[in-house]
Amino acid sequence: MILLRPTPESFQPGAMLALAAAAVIGMELIFIKKLAGREAPFQILFINNAIGLAIASLAVVWVWQAPSLLQWAGLAAVGVLMAGAQVCFIHGMARADASYVAPFSYATLAFAAFYDFVAFATVPDWVTWLGAAVILGGAVMLALREAYLKRRSTSGPTPRQEL
Repeated sequence: MILLRPTPESFQPGAMLALAAAAVIGMELIFIKKLAGREAPFQILFINNAIGLAIASLAVVWVWQAPSLLQWAGLAAVGVLMAGAQVCFIHGMARADASYVAPFSYATLAFAAFYDFVAFATVPDWVTWLGAAVILGGAVMLALREAYLKRRSTSGPTPRQEL
């Protein structure tokens, strides 16, 4: 909410579409978490990306232009990197609580601000820095909490706790 800076002017069709997309991504996380313990990561990756391909194909059918050879190479490189990242994400969801893994995906907002600076020389304002700090701080706090709970559960009861 800090990074979005919601105002009455924010409630436009594009913003509502982004809100709907966020809700769908939330549902996707739930489905991936439920499937990650039962299905092979490649199967989840294939079905998930096939659904995304179908949706994206519907969106671009009226404006499609064939990419150049260099653009195809860039798309292939991004595809390989994204597939690797998604496999890591699926394995993470299979091994940890979704409430622990999901906040780390919000770090993409901080990386987007960094890439915006590198590519377009856009300097983030203090609100962007505050939002990034909250997001990354929350992820660090969750990581520390999970590490603490794991240490506590594996160490077993101490002699005083048994009394």
